[in-house]
Amino acid sequence: MISIKKNISTILKILLIIGFGYFFWLMVKITLEYIPLRADVSFLMIKQTEVGQRPEYLYFFYTHVYTSIFVLLSGFLAILRKDFRLKNFHKNAGKVYIFMILLFAAPSGIYMGIFANGGILSKISFVILGCFWWFSTYKAYQLARQKKFKEHKQWMWRSFALTISAITLRMWKVIIVYLFHPNPMDVYQIIAWLGWVPNILLIEYLIAKKHI
Repeated sequence: MISIKKNISTILKILLIIGFGYFFWLMVKITLEYIPLRADVSFLMIKQTEVGQRPEYLYFFYTHVYTSIFVLLSGFLAILRKDFRLKNFHKNAGKVYIFMILLFAAPSGIYMGIFANGGILSKISFVILGCFWWFSTYKAYQLARQKKFKEHKQWMWRSFALTISAITLRMWKVIIVYLFHPNPMDVYQIIAWLGWVPNILLIEYLIAKKHI
């Protein structure tokens, strides 16, 4: 019975790695659309007002896009520590993850949230997401320095749940557009919240059940 459970656990972990690898590659492809620096491709095509009226917008946008891809990868690699016994690697990947979020990805995300599509509901959601992303990451960092590793782990999971909102947001968008064909601005209002709220609720449930 123990052997069966171990095998199932191993299979699930392998599927998790494969699944993350697939979605990470999709995020890399999105990022590559903005190399070399261009202001007239993909998402930026619908942000020309901000691009034209706010010269700093592109700096925040590129900062967010280019650092977020490293945040995704370093965050995922850090959580593999327990299973692959890479303690030092976990520590170093965690440092990259925390550094990138606190100094670059979260602050630039908060700025972009102020100008999000979809009206005030979308703006509120993305700003809250960015602030909680920064806070949960800082809290995890603070607890690690205090050597409160159980609490550190829980806050890192909260942080990573918000990190992968970059992936879940796009998944929800595909599902909603395919099933309901709503107005584009309505889509933004919906996925702005669906991208991260279910993630954090799931993590809180797992923490409450002591699975994390």
